[in-house]
Amino acid sequence: MKIVTTPMCEEVVRIAGITDYLVNKNPDEEDGDLAILLSESKVKMNSLAIKLNTPNQLFESIHRVSKLKDELSDSEIFKFFEGYELCLKYLDDYDNSHIKVKVYSNFLKDIVMNFGFDMTDENYDYIIYPDYLEDKLEKTDAQLVKIPSHTVVAKNPFERIEMRYSILEKLI
Repeated sequence: MKIVTTPMCEEVVRIAGITDYLVNKNPDEEDGDLAILLSESKVKMNSLAIKLNTPNQLFESIHRVSKLKDELSDSEIFKFFEGYELCLKYLDDYDNSHIKVKVYSNFLKDIVMNFGFDMTDENYDYIIYPDYLEDKLEKTDAQLVKIPSHTVVAKNPFERIEMRYSILEKLI
């Protein structure tokens, strides 16, 4: 089977033990049998869409991709989380419902739900938004919290989570 993955998913493919694959931002440009890519991406070839926004999504994605080769056990996957304090901490959901936030972008909603913030469109203290929407924000008294999007973050999903979660942890 010829696997093609996007740069943002390559680390998961590598961790899952797959060694024979191609990397292309546009998998359909390759002659592949299966594309492994972020869930919001679309391709014509057969694909395995994964999510990498939260530690749980990362854990589950490693597990799903590893089924293509030699399925990794939970304990084997946990070893990859070692050294990533926030990834380990937020494998469980938290309850921070006393913090009221308005959220722009679906990938940020996943993260905010993991933190347990109360998502609302009224009486919020913070607006959490991806960097690419900065010019489209309305004037508000709420504190703005900018989160780096896929274009300006590390390709390593653990590092990406650590960076984004460190920004949001300051709200607690």
